[in-house]
Amino acid sequence: MELLRRQYLQLIDPEQLQLPAKEILRLPEAQAKIFDDFFNDKFHSFLPPKRYKYRVLKKIVDTVEMSIVDPEEDEVSNDLASSLAQLLAQPLVPAGVAAQQKSHVTYTAPLFATNAPEVTLLEARSVLSASGTTGLRTWEAALLLGTYLFSSAGNNFVQNKNIIELGAGTGFLSIVCAKHLGARYVLATDGSGEVVNDLESNIFINRLEGTEVIDADILKWGHMLNDEMLMLKGADEKRSYDLVIGADVTYDGEAIPALVSTLRDLSDRFPMIKILISATVRNESTLNIFLHACDQSAFNIEVLDVELPPEDQQVGFFLPASTPVRVFLITRPR
Repeated sequence: MELLRRQYLQLIDPEQLQLPAKEILRLPEAQAKIFDDFFNDKFHSFLPPKRYKYRVLKKIVDTVEMSIVDPEEDEVSNDLASSLAQLLAQPLVPAGVAAQQKSHVTYTAPLFATNAPEVTLLEARSVLSASGTTGLRTWEAALLLGTYLFSSAGNNFVQNKNIIELGAGTGFLSIVCAKHLGARYVLATDGSGEVVNDLESNIFINRLEGTEVIDADILKWGHMLNDEMLMLKGADEKRSYDLVIGADVTYDGEAIPALVSTLRDLSDRFPMIKILISATVRNESTLNIFLHACDQSAFNIEVLDVELPPEDQQVGFFLPASTPVRVFLITRPR
């Protein structure tokens, strides 16, 4: 049931949800738990949008009805039946419109613990927003890098470190590092003011506003970091950074020179800095442009061994196993 809850809150396609066995699903106590954990607005602040709730609830009710052995003993619970009726009575927005609308998505860490860490984000599930930015949703490369950072090897990069994220988008990685992985400080940056505004909202949703462990700011690649980004709050000294992270920042070949210029600027300012880039391989030639530019800038590049579990073995930060993602560790020779 916990696995289903995690998939549901991440808005996994209803056809891919892993429902409990039918003999469990028809039990009254199982249906009561599903209602309380999935559909009871009184218990939750950030449930999925109505259209998604309807699709999932319809699938659950259909499965319960098919699992009934004795109609006098087994039935769909009143709570689930009433919830489905209420959703049916409300007009549902078309799928295309729903994809453009922002909704709450909760990502659960890939840990077996019952109270595994969670991050809730307000994001749009469409590929592009009306303004053309891709930063209003969380992409597969971020989910894989987040999975790696929760491993012991990955957490060593984050624990008690000062971090700057490039192309932060929804802020998923920055918030994970600040909220759950023990980062000393995280600066989440993006080149879009619209995206940074939404990022600040996500910082608030995750109760990190005012904690001084995370900030959001506009940073356009190819431009120098301003002094305000480097200053410690309430002090005259500058902050040094230990780690740069970026996910799905290499998809646009025309933006790569500016991206690598920013990486050079950061490594010049902070010679010991490490860079983790997670890249979805949509086009090998575009990725090769990025790797070549790094090589020309005298960076060392290492491909990290980050394994993605098969989909039926994933317990959090769910993403398609068919998605080719590579994680690179980039450093300057010392």
